Amino acid sequence: MHTKTVIVGSAEGLHARPAGIIAEAAEKYETELEIIFGDEEADADSAMLIMALGAEKGAEVTVRGENADAVSEIAALIEQDLDAD
Repeated sequence: MHTKTVIVGSAEGLHARPAGIIAEAAEKYETELEIIFGDEEADADSAMLIMALGAEKGAEVTVRGENADAVSEIAALIEQDLDAD
């Protein structure tokens, strides 16, 4: 199992737009990916579950999965400001 801990970079946290971008990227991998915030876990391919985590800008989250490339890609997205145009 691979894990990577990162800081949420989006200005408004993991709300609708960033969650949608992350979920879309996670869907292309045929492996389970999870985003962990505190005691909560969310499937990375579900925008609704990602939003339900309530992770705000600057929050520390962990991405976990079997595929190292998938974990790295999702972690890199989380670190970006996905609200920027």
